[in-house]
Amino acid sequence: MKTLAPLALAAAIAAAVVPASPAHAAPAASAERPTVILVHGAFAAGDSWNGVVERLAGEGYPVVAAANPLRGVAADARVVDGLVAQAPGPVVLVGHSYGGAVISNVRQDPKIRALVFVAAFAPDAGESVLELTGRFPGSTLPGALAAPTVNAEGGEDLYIRPVAFWQQFAADLPEAQARLMAAAQRPVARVALAEASGTPRWKTIPSWFVHGDGDRNIPAAALQAMADRAQSRRTVVVPGASHVVMTSHPDVVAGLVVEAAQATAGR
Repeated sequence: MKTLAPLALAAAIAAAVVPASPAHAAPAASAERPTVILVHGAFAAGDSWNGVVERLAGEGYPVVAAANPLRGVAADARVVDGLVAQAPGPVVLVGHSYGGAVISNVRQDPKIRALVFVAAFAPDAGESVLELTGRFPGSTLPGALAAPTVNAEGGEDLYIRPVAFWQQFAADLPEAQARLMAAAQRPVARVALAEASGTPRWKTIPSWFVHGDGDRNIPAAALQAMADRAQSRRTVVVPGASHVVMTSHPDVVAGLVVEAAQATAGR
């Protein structure tokens, strides 16, 4: 496992994606690049990836920001399976938070080249998101949650209280932006957080990890432990970054996705 400081990462990204010649060539045709499927987590939405999408598309990557139902790990993974099947060629899966558990549970498919975990859970078989959160001290999420609401299945949905959202979830973003995210947050079914993982794909697919050391949802120690266990090809820790590191630091996250795509080309 290697940990790369943000400035060093920026240099590595520049070397990887900027042509050596003085004249910058146009991005290669998207058919030459894998489709990147972005899977948001609980309390977020597809637009949390906007900065990452913009940068990847600018490099010629086809990108899909999946609408994660947040109903259950296995069921949500089947939604991603459908997107993988629809992709015309190789795929890189990128999961944020609970979305990491989802991409860990997709079906085996030779089209999947790499996994990228963004402040994300990487559970082993039998582990749940809830269990992993409680295994390491430091999460302040329980105290930030609103009273559960009843969902269509008769179970409970969880939200973060709007007044707590900024400091809990997105403290490194402007408060006004965090207010918009709080209003648009997608609830997660309580049962999804307690659902046990199957055999995870990170055991057979190369994986990369990035998270911030200011994450208040998932303790940094938990994130690092999961990266180490998955034998992360590279782990990037962004100083001060919140749980939504893909929103506050899209250059770093997009750069790591590009690195994963390039490192597994032809796999």
